[in-house]
Amino acid sequence: MDGALETLRRDFAGLRSGRASPALLEPVRVEAYGGEVPLGQVGTVAVPEARMLTVQVWDRTLVGAVERAIRDAGLGLNPASDGQTVRVPIPMLTQERRVELAKAAGRYAENSKIAVRGVRRDGMDQIKGFEKKGEISEDEVKDWSDVVQKLTDGYVKRIDESLAEKDREIKQV
Repeated sequence: MDGALETLRRDFAGLRSGRASPALLEPVRVEAYGGEVPLGQVGTVAVPEARMLTVQVWDRTLVGAVERAIRDAGLGLNPASDGQTVRVPIPMLTQERRVELAKAAGRYAENSKIAVRGVRRDGMDQIKGFEKKGEISEDEVKDWSDVVQKLTDGYVKRIDESLAEKDREIKQV
């Protein structure tokens, strides 16, 4: 369940909220050295100002590939190179784009809830397996099932809170 929550936080970090964040470029993969590598393996991402990201590319021959990768990542960003540095201005979000981002955040949250419910199902199956083997009594099955359900409810609540916070952040003008 912790893994589902951590994945959600990483997914949310990649959603733009009008402010520059290095996490925005985490999913970008660059064609380099005969394969695709994460952007973080070919350069350093920095935030020099609130609406600008920079990528200091270590290998000068990869500057064009980094630009292409950022442009083709589907993030709506238009990078420009300046020597070994790629500058990525973060444009203002339109209302339409904010609605799209809020929907994407909702999808991420729902996927996390599904993962949490899957963990709950696995836990319940284990409890029932112990009962079938005669290792625990019916009363213990009820007690442990309640514990698993309370854990699940707590994680679903945390996911909902994270979604509400991200939603406020996205819709903030």
